[in-house]
Amino acid sequence: MLKHLCGPATAFVAMATFACFAYAQNAPTTDKPQTATRGTSSYAGVPVDGWTGQPVPQPVTAGPTPRRDIFGIWDPGNGGIQAMGAAAMPEDGKPEHSLPYTPAGLAALKLTRPSNGARSVLPGETNDPVVTCNPQGLPREDLYELRTTQILQTPASVVILYEFGKVWRVIWTDGRDFPKNPAPRWFGFSIGKWEDDSTFVVQTCCMNDEIWVDRAGRPHSPDMRVEERFHRADSNTLELTVTINDPQMYTKPWIALNKLPFKLQTSHFDVTEMLCSPAELAEYNRFIGGPASTK
Repeated sequence: MLKHLCGPATAFVAMATFACFAYAQNAPTTDKPQTATRGTSSYAGVPVDGWTGQPVPQPVTAGPTPRRDIFGIWDPGNGGIQAMGAAAMPEDGKPEHSLPYTPAGLAALKLTRPSNGARSVLPGETNDPVVTCNPQGLPREDLYELRTTQILQTPASVVILYEFGKVWRVIWTDGRDFPKNPAPRWFGFSIGKWEDDSTFVVQTCCMNDEIWVDRAGRPHSPDMRVEERFHRADSNTLELTVTINDPQMYTKPWIALNKLPFKLQTSHFDVTEMLCSPAELAEYNRFIGGPASTK
C-alpha cells in the first residue's frame, strides 16, 4: 500500500507515515527519472528506464529564455512537499513564522486540527478535509505535495496539470474579469496576464469553505484572493511565488511560497499520478492510524 515516503520526519513516525498512506496510491519514489536498474529501452530516441518506464535523465539544453512562455513539464524537487505548512511560513513554532492573524483568523485557526506542524494531533483526531479524499483546492495545491507539474498554453488560457491528486485547472487569459456572482469552487476562478515577457501573474478568487490554506490548517474566508507569480528566470528555470490576501483572517497579505524553483524536464517525461484512495485509507486506519491514535 505504501508506495513511497513523502515529507520530512515528524515527531511521530505514525503521523509521517499517515501522510503517505492517505495520499500516495501510485506515486514514484521521486518525481525525477531514475537511473535504469533493469535495462533500458528507447522511445523516440530517448533512453527509457526499463524498471520505472521514465526517461533516463538527460541534460536539457540551455538556450535563450522564451518570451511569454511557461509551457513545459516542470519539477520542483523536494521543495514542493511543504509538510509543515507553506514553505515560506511553516508552522514550526518559530516567532518569525507567526502569521498576522485577525481575531477572527485566530478563532478559525483553533478549529483546525492538523496532523503535522507545531499544533499536530494524532491521526485519528485530525479534521484535515483531504484525509477523506476531498480535493486540496487552491492555494493548498501549491502549498503541499507540489510535484511534477505540466503547463499548457492556448490563445485563451493557461492550463495547469498537477501530479498530486491528478487534477487540472484553467487560468483565463482572454481578458475576462471575475464573475459577478460566482459559485464557490475547490480551485476557485483564475484569471492571468503577463506582467512582462518573463512573468505571468494569476489572481484567483471564489474558493469554497471546505479547504485549508495549507497542510498546517491555516484558515481562509470567502474574501481570500490568491496571487501566483510564475517567473521564467531562464530557459530551464521557472520560479513560483504565492501570496495570500484575506483581510478577514489576516491583517496584511503574506507570502506563502517565495520563488520556489522548478526545473524543466524533457518533453518525453511521463507525469505519473498520486491519488487518494478511500480503500487504502481505510486499510491504513485499521492497521496503523487507529492503533497509533489509541491513548
